Amino acid sequence: MKRHKLRGWIYSAPAVLAMCVLFLGPVLAVLFFSLTDWQLGQKSFSFLGLGNFEALLADKVFLKSLRNTFVYVLLVVPGTVALGLFVAVLLESSEELKGIYRTAHFVPVMAATSAMAIVWGTMLNPSIGMINRVFHWFGYSGANWLRDESTALLALALIGVWQGFGYAMVLFISGLKAIPQQLYEAAEIDGADSAVDRLRLVVLPMLGPVMMFVVIIIAVRAFSVFDTIHVLTEGGPNYGTDALLYRLYVESFNFLRTGYGGAMAVVFLIVVAMLTLVQARVIDKRVHYT
Repeated sequence: MKRHKLRGWIYSAPAVLAMCVLFLGPVLAVLFFSLTDWQLGQKSFSFLGLGNFEALLADKVFLKSLRNTFVYVLLVVPGTVALGLFVAVLLESSEELKGIYRTAHFVPVMAATSAMAIVWGTMLNPSIGMINRVFHWFGYSGANWLRDESTALLALALIGVWQGFGYAMVLFISGLKAIPQQLYEAAEIDGADSAVDRLRLVVLPMLGPVMMFVVIIIAVRAFSVFDTIHVLTEGGPNYGTDALLYRLYVESFNFLRTGYGGAMAVVFLIVVAMLTLVQARVIDKRVHYT
């Protein structure tokens, strides 16, 4: 028995070592640097203890980026999940050109985020952008979407929904295919003959595990927003689109304040971990496993 256990440890040792080096190592390094005043390129540093974290609480720019991140997540996650579910149900209800539509809706997921951000920047251009031209056709003046603090974060959130709903759609389609046809027939016998009744009584309860996975993955991706901000707004105007991960990048690599950026990274990891745990606990209570 001991020989089998020893053999198991020997076989698993490379994977355990790789996990420690690639995952635990960087996390411990970030925790270490967050307690120092180290700047990128310097050969010496001093320990500050919790000084960087105290500075974060007094940093208005950081607090605004944290608020922007939560607002962005609250806009993107419900919009992505709802649109992905709607498109999945719509595609599964019709057999015509199903494959083409699936591919078309999944294209934003496969495309490079920075390239798509440039395309959206052109579409949102206040002078030559297609979106403002559509508004002009209907008699409205449009807006300077990415340079107005009242619309910039909303525009980025809409781009985030557009980029992510194809991924949610594919997962929901896989969940819809796993629902037994007998459940629809039983629901129809019980009087649930409308599409809304079938959605409420059959589809949503049976999609519980998929829904939990989709919400968590989309939320983590929303918290990690960076490319579109870096390409389109660079955190402006007036830090109106400054998000946590982008602020971390600016402090660590533009201002070379690596210790301060490390403290932001710790906050980011804590927020994402807490969000994932809360979502898993709250949603898991409403999930029906079969």
